[in-house]
Amino acid sequence: VQLQASGGGLVQSGGSLRLSCAASEFTFSSYHMAWFRQAPGKEREFVARINKSGSTIYYADSVKGRFTISRDNAKNTVYLQMNSLNPEDTAVYYCAATSSYGFYSIPGQYNYWGQGTLVTVSS
Repeated sequence: VQLQASGGGLVQSGGSLRLSCAASEFTFSSYHMAWFRQAPGKEREFVARINKSGSTIYYADSVKGRFTISRDNAKNTVYLQMNSLNPEDTAVYYCAATSSYGFYSIPGQYNYWGQGTLVTVSS
């Protein structure tokens, strides 16, 4: 199983970025996908989750209304569109996959993780 995250970078406050996570070597459409992030010195925190079909989505309160998670099962890819970024969004962003439905915000529920992509938002 491989999850390859990309799209991170340096952006000014108020800007936008789109993260992608390409999956390979497993049946992507059978897994719920999520994005987590980890800022320096902090624990990994939940950002957003999308179910297998894309019909159910959850967001952390801190990103609701600014971030949008989506997936393309034909391309084995999950996306995170991030708008109105602020310095508090600075973190390494990880994509993750799980076959479990419950407790979607808990990192331990996820079977597979990507390597992370760094997002830095300057003020």
